[in-house]
Amino acid sequence: MSSLIEGWFPPSRENYELLLRYWQLGYPIVGSMQWLVKWYGMGKTSVSSRLNIPGRLAWMTMECPGFLTLLYVMNTLPRRAGIDDLPWQNRVLGGLFVMHYAYRAVLFPLMQPSMSPIHVGVWSLAIGFQLCNALCISSWLSAYGPTTADGWSSASPLPQFIAGIGIFYLGLSSNFFHDEELREIRRREQRRQDRIRQQAGGKAGGGNASVEKHYQIPQAGLFRYMLYPHYLSEWIEWFGFYVAAGWGCAPARAFVVNEIFSMLPRAVNGKKWYVDRFGEEKIGKKWAIIPGVW
Repeated sequence: MSSLIEGWFPPSRENYELLLRYWQLGYPIVGSMQWLVKWYGMGKTSVSSRLNIPGRLAWMTMECPGFLTLLYVMNTLPRRAGIDDLPWQNRVLGGLFVMHYAYRAVLFPLMQPSMSPIHVGVWSLAIGFQLCNALCISSWLSAYGPTTADGWSSASPLPQFIAGIGIFYLGLSSNFFHDEELREIRRREQRRQDRIRQQAGGKAGGGNASVEKHYQIPQAGLFRYMLYPHYLSEWIEWFGFYVAAGWGCAPARAFVVNEIFSMLPRAVNGKKWYVDRFGEEKIGKKWAIIPGVW
């Protein structure tokens, strides 16, 4: 096992470049395969299967490997590369990555009133996504990107770095706001179901009354104009990260591109689900995720 891990955790420069090449060219093909199917192995378009994993367990175990890998690589690779101390920019970007996934991987599933089961195939692909992405970004931050003040001056001057951080926080706050709107819809539904059960429990034989699922079209914030603003918000986050890292940061650029290839098909298929569920007239002119385009 150690021989398999050697050179990959953390990656040698040769393995880093090989992985980055696949990450930039191979994953968009994998993500594009979602256009060929109408379902996704979690959420509204998921299907019942014996291969489904409980939502919270699946989500945490498929999202945590990303930031844990980044922490490990950033604590081991610099020493192996002969780097005594990383510039503050490297640490800030690493911190932003960990902060996002501390919310996304840990707090998000714990805050959800409920989570749909996730198919083991989607779970496996998500782990692969997290590992490839984290290895590429952490390797760049640890040794294979700018590691001196002069390197950062040419890669991302301070005004550009600050602007990128601002864009990141704009996307992060928008992401949380729209996630919270979806959570509040579920909380209201949970309260509604509790009231129905209490009322039914007061009647003879009503204690086991079942309640059908209830769906709503979100309306707050950017939900007025599109159905998946939380996806768009995440793209904005990582575009800001890319701006801060500098236009030459191939791992950050690949992350933005691969998120789009991964999430755009889900949003478009999700809009079809909304139209089938509520009708074209109730969806109106809402876009799936990109105003004026899709």
